[in-house]
Amino acid sequence: MMIRYQSAAWLIALAVVVVGAALWLESQKQGPVHASSTPKSIATTFHGDPRTTRAFTWFTENPEDAAVIQWVKGSQFTGDNVQTLTGSTAVIQMEKKKSQVAHTVEITGLEPGTVYSYRVGSGQGTGWSEPSSFRTEPEGTNGFTFINVADSQGKTEKDFEQWGRTLDQAFKIYPHAGFIVHNGDLTEDPEEETGWDSFFGKTGSWLKQIPLMPVTGNHDEMNGNADRYLAHFQLPANGAKGSIPGTNYSFDYGSAHIVVLNTESNINGQTEWLRNDLARTDKPWKIVAMHRGVYGGNSYKKVEKWSELFDEFQVDLVLQGHNHEYSRSYPLRGGKITGNGDGPIVNHEGTVYVVTNASGTKFNEKKKDLFYHKVHFQNEKPMFAGITIEGSSLTYQAFDADGIKWDEFVIRHES
Repeated sequence: MMIRYQSAAWLIALAVVVVGAALWLESQKQGPVHASSTPKSIATTFHGDPRTTRAFTWFTENPEDAAVIQWVKGSQFTGDNVQTLTGSTAVIQMEKKKSQVAHTVEITGLEPGTVYSYRVGSGQGTGWSEPSSFRTEPEGTNGFTFINVADSQGKTEKDFEQWGRTLDQAFKIYPHAGFIVHNGDLTEDPEEETGWDSFFGKTGSWLKQIPLMPVTGNHDEMNGNADRYLAHFQLPANGAKGSIPGTNYSFDYGSAHIVVLNTESNINGQTEWLRNDLARTDKPWKIVAMHRGVYGGNSYKKVEKWSELFDEFQVDLVLQGHNHEYSRSYPLRGGKITGNGDGPIVNHEGTVYVVTNASGTKFNEKKKDLFYHKVHFQNEKPMFAGITIEGSSLTYQAFDADGIKWDEFVIRHES
């Protein structure tokens, strides 16, 4: 009896192995059914004219997924008058992990000052995102607000919870902000996709609705490579020759011309581009965003030539990151203080340089006070700034993630 029992058990085990092998072979024929088609890391950006276009990027795990967006005018996504557009996909190979698939698409021909609802996905019955909405820039914008943050830099899901709370507070105070400028170091390691999952995942629906215009930091471009960082954003391709496309660009919104510079590579190549870019604009407000600062917690000597062009073209405001502390300069020209910084900075008397601390959990020890520091502190609190332009006046206000205001100044064009 024992021999028969063992033989039967052996036959059952063999059958299980055979059936398992057959099922595995069949799964290989059908493709990677385990790969998720659910869109994640959805981001919207300006790629063309903010009044009439909008760009979108998202990730899935299934290389067979198409990049499809559907949109309709109005705040509710309904089946009436829905339009559909297919974009492009790119598979990102990852060692020992599931491949990631980046999807990009740009809608054109939109109406200025209009709310649209949309969803992204594979175009199939399943695999769609939850509907979200966005609003195009109104025609003839004279007054608007945008959010400035820096260094959300984190690794774990818990790190990025604070980044999400910082944005929540920013939009609580500035619910009608038109876009976000992020001054670099979005994550600790751009090659680690779980960091990006948390970067986008902890911001609720903000980054699905509000364009995020990022600056390239030293944790975004590493060893001359920014591929993984740039895969998450569709950015203007109007930068300097020799720069990695998307790491250096400029765009207009309302009465402002905003220049994004890359302090990590091709610094000399961007210098002549910067001269030409500032010379071409007819916008009265000129704002520059960069990661390593000319006048921040300390100075980055490699970009000193850029400050000469800021002087020449009377740049109003330079937004910086990297130092993980708060600093605001006196108005400066030619490396010298041109005003006391107490009242409004008027008639282009000088450029103001700011670092809005970190927006995540990583803070550095306060650096030595330097001659150009009007305001300089380390409160070890995540911070953000709201920048509002109304006609001939710009107001900058800096808050922590609890909603407490720490700094404010005004720039005016009176003639």
